Amino acid sequence: MISPPTASYRLQLQPSFTLVDAAAAVPYLAGLGVSHLHLSPLLEATPGSSHGYDTVDHTRISEQLGGERALRALAAAGREHGLRLIADIVPNHMALPVPERLNHPLWQVLRDGPQSPYAHWFDIDWAAQGGRILLPVLGDRLGAVLDQLKVDQDTLRYYDHVFPLRPGTERLPLRELLTRQHYRLAWWRLAGTELNYRRFFSINELIALRVEDPEVFRATHAVLLRLHAEGVIDGFRVDHPDGLADPRGYLRRLAEASGGAYTVVEKILTGQERLPGDWPCAGTTGYDALRHVDGVLTDGAGVRRLAGLYADYTGLRSSAAEQARLGRAEMTCPQGELAAEMNRLVRLAERIGAAEPELADHAPAAVREALCELFTHYTVYRPYLQTAERTVTTPESTTEFVELLTQGHLGAGPLKDEFRTRFAQTASAVAAKGVEDTAFYRWYPLLSLNEVGGDPAHPGVDPADFHRWCEEIQRNWPLTMTALSTHDTKRSADARARLAVLAELPERWSQECLAWSELVDGPADRNAQWLLWQTLVAAWPLGGERLRQVLLKSVREAKQATSWTAQDPVYEAAVTDHAEAVLASPELMARIGAFVAFLEPYARSNSLSAALLHLTMPGVPDLYQGSELPLHTLVDPDNRAPVDFDVPEVDLSDFARRKLRLTRTALHLTRPLGRYRPLEAGEHLIAYQRGPDITVVATRLPYALARRGEPAVLELPGQWRDLLTDRPFDGVVDTVALLAREA
Repeated sequence: MISPPTASYRLQLQPSFTLVDAAAAVPYLAGLGVSHLHLSPLLEATPGSSHGYDTVDHTRISEQLGGERALRALAAAGREHGLRLIADIVPNHMALPVPERLNHPLWQVLRDGPQSPYAHWFDIDWAAQGGRILLPVLGDRLGAVLDQLKVDQDTLRYYDHVFPLRPGTERLPLRELLTRQHYRLAWWRLAGTELNYRRFFSINELIALRVEDPEVFRATHAVLLRLHAEGVIDGFRVDHPDGLADPRGYLRRLAEASGGAYTVVEKILTGQERLPGDWPCAGTTGYDALRHVDGVLTDGAGVRRLAGLYADYTGLRSSAAEQARLGRAEMTCPQGELAAEMNRLVRLAERIGAAEPELADHAPAAVREALCELFTHYTVYRPYLQTAERTVTTPESTTEFVELLTQGHLGAGPLKDEFRTRFAQTASAVAAKGVEDTAFYRWYPLLSLNEVGGDPAHPGVDPADFHRWCEEIQRNWPLTMTALSTHDTKRSADARARLAVLAELPERWSQECLAWSELVDGPADRNAQWLLWQTLVAAWPLGGERLRQVLLKSVREAKQATSWTAQDPVYEAAVTDHAEAVLASPELMARIGAFVAFLEPYARSNSLSAALLHLTMPGVPDLYQGSELPLHTLVDPDNRAPVDFDVPEVDLSDFARRKLRLTRTALHLTRPLGRYRPLEAGEHLIAYQRGPDITVVATRLPYALARRGEPAVLELPGQWRDLLTDRPFDGVVDTVALLAREA
């Protein structure tokens, strides 16, 4: 029996950082003190993929990454240094790649339609689109691009796209040939409303799998389960379980097939939401821990003051809760990004009414309106109902009809069960796209709050609440993964730690923003300007191309003045030209640099406190690549760049060496750590014990502490030694010593 992880290290594999490169880094990573390497997806993905979540072939380890031989070599090198492997599983979807033949199962479905032996693999509504799969790949309406479609023997080509032809249709005239295929080529803009296959959120290029089918599960998991049985892989990270029809059932099947291997799930928990206690897994991938660590190091009252100053600067009179509702509503409106998913739910409701007269005569428009209202005000990421029981015979209104359907109170049956399942799957997509990928890019008094799984409507976490959460994790999920930075975080932990200082000096920050805005003429959009200022501070020093990429992604995700599907080049040029003018102004750059330098002692204190809490709180700490050193990265693809593990330690900055030493010291503590016991430590310290011999003390709100002019003191009976400085303590720890260590 392999021991569960004590700490893991996430490596983002890609063609520029392969399994061979990972093996070369093993000695260094083992020296950090982790027990497992946490690998991004291993199966063959779309050529050139920098993330691996676009699987095209479940039958082999990615040749782009080095193939199975390289994976086995990495596992062997890891074992020599005491390291095991955790693999990322992507059960929800596959790529719809270009050319399409790269996905063999999907190619067969496109050729043979519902009769294909692979037809049950994919979540396709064959009752829609006349029984054909809508493929929204054309750059214009079909009539405008007919001359760009070419028949080549048994394939149909459109630029780099290649589609199989239905057998027997190869010699038909083009117009008739198109109507006889099992797919319908269409203008890309039709995807939002007409798509009839489930996808990953609103990404048309990722087609959903029906992994709830035992045969599909076996086929898509065979290689990884074989490698687990052979001892190459020891645990699993499950990507996006909220997209699955039955996450609980999936995890039970995975646990049975793997003999109960260590497994964590990328489950986003919002607000007071908790992981279902009957899921057979070790816990989440750690966004809940991230929210609590960041929260306890952020001045909630300061954020609320900052929100008022932000409103004055930008003219936006809103709130995080209001923006979340608006973002959700926009996703599900008739022309929203998830309108196709709404249409599928409406069609299901119509079929349910047609099958049962007492449930009939609910107009599709009314059903859609009720669904939109429900999704707009939904309080959790996704529901997980287990049973269905009939409690109401005839709903009095369409709203009641929809609500009772989602709750399972109108009885069970194939159509009703499917409605509940699709409602749950859509709920997670609405939350992700409407809140994290829309609202979080629109309203941001403090950018560090707008993180995956974050709750900017409730900034800050009281130390007592932090302790209660840690005790709950120790009691219920002691082996859950904890994280501060991931491949999906919008800003790395150190970038957020620097931004958190702004909550302690909101008036000073607002004055700086006003002064900076006067030095270089900017666009009329003051909200974009506020984004620029905070982004520069978070990732300082920041080059032009990195800054340009994050600004464009941010304003497009906001979907207000511009978007990915309706880009406004004039607006975008105004935003990026302003950023370039800022970078070109020596006076302004000097002032920003001076302000960041002023923040830096407090930012470093936050960084080290966050790292210390992460590495010693209950759970299994997962370090993102490069985060053992100062890491100020932004949203993907910025945060997925390969890490250079060959930098000599002597070339590191003083702060980098301090952070590295803290990481190594904490990871080399004898694990598992002892029982978590909170200590009363006042406003500016977080303190707890892990067993009788280890006391963890971290500073919080360091700027306010420095202004207070007197240290915070923690009394510890007996003799103690600081493992970072080797300094002895006799009964009292004060923040003067802590800040000297953290500066």
